[in-house]
Amino acid sequence: MALEIDSRHKNNLLWSSFFGGGAAGLFVDVVLFPLDTLKTRLQAEQGFKNAGGFKGIYKGLGVQVIGSAPQAALFFITYESIKYYSEQLVPKGSMPFVYMFGASVAEVMACLVRVPMEVIKQRKQTSIGDKSSIKILLAAYKYEGFFKGVYRGFGSTIMREVPFSIIQFPILEYCKSTYQNKFKNNIPLESFEVAVCGSIAGGISAAITTPLDVVKTRIMLADRKSLKSESLTFMRTFKRILKKEGIKGLFAGILPRTLWIFLGGYIFFGSYDFAKNNIYDILEEKRPNR
Repeated sequence: MALEIDSRHKNNLLWSSFFGGGAAGLFVDVVLFPLDTLKTRLQAEQGFKNAGGFKGIYKGLGVQVIGSAPQAALFFITYESIKYYSEQLVPKGSMPFVYMFGASVAEVMACLVRVPMEVIKQRKQTSIGDKSSIKILLAAYKYEGFFKGVYRGFGSTIMREVPFSIIQFPILEYCKSTYQNKFKNNIPLESFEVAVCGSIAGGISAAITTPLDVVKTRIMLADRKSLKSESLTFMRTFKRILKKEGIKGLFAGILPRTLWIFLGGYIFFGSYDFAKNNIYDILEEKRPNR
């Protein structure tokens, strides 16, 4: 009976992480979408004004709404699963490596959903016309193929997301555990306290990894002529930006990106913790033999 109860507890924990992550991802992406648009346009090769400036800052919101919940849910059920099983097997001092590994695997899983959505969203954000998301997707597939079009920039997205998560999640877990030990007498944190830890971790990670984000954006937005004339690998794109635009080019959009993820970290991790805990409580109440 104890094993059955423990199994139900584990399942409830993972399902609450899944639905909590989905709710948090959807909420933060909708609220902070204009900052994401401005960041993308600042990073676009044609320049901020030619990419749309301050006009139509909600272009691409529809596809973001569709993709944000599934990718966030997929991320957190992967991350929390790895964390849950590892805590029982790995020494406490080695847990930061578990957080890094778990976040890296979770990012790869989330990118299976994120990349096609990101390709469509960023092309809408920087396009002058009013092409629908479906037309952009079909054009990418027709003229560029499945992997080079629909999944354009998958490798560069992984190159951005994995270092970001390797920095973010150990900082997040460190902030949470340190605050809990020193100021809460090991009492579980409130959702707003988790939110503060999330904003700190997100802001630091966003600023450090901005060059990786710029490279990813340029690869996703490159036109078909560029694809035919040169191979858009991560390192070639990085070197080309550095040569043409210098350090300033590599850190284009750092302020809106850092602000977006700083605020997003607060909203995301706060709402994730709140949603996860409430969903978990609901599931636990339905559990027999409690």
